[in-house]
Amino acid sequence: MTAFEELERGDIVWATDPLSEKGRPMLVLGTPQFPNHGVQLITVLISTKTYHEESVTLRDHDYAGDPLGERSHVLPWSLATLNSAEDIKYYLTSLVDDRTEDVASQVIGYISS
Repeated sequence: MTAFEELERGDIVWATDPLSEKGRPMLVLGTPQFPNHGVQLITVLISTKTYHEESVTLRDHDYAGDPLGERSHVLPWSLATLNSAEDIKYYLTSLVDDRTEDVASQVIGYISS
């Protein structure tokens, strides 16, 4: 298991889903450290559902490690901030830098529109 403080941009973890009681894979986009709160992970949710037209589909070559078991889609409009190691169940894999940048650019597009 990768320690909470050692997670990096591009890592994919299984984490507590703030929108439901189930966990889900999440892509780490940022790992800022705050003086009073320590490390927080800025993440976007990942889904296997294909009906989200604006999602970012992940292909096998998008992974720096092993691909996730099912075809997955990053939801760049679904941000979640994880505040503690209890939010993370386990490390899954990571994305290549270029694909992580693609996702980050889409997130910025949503935030700035």
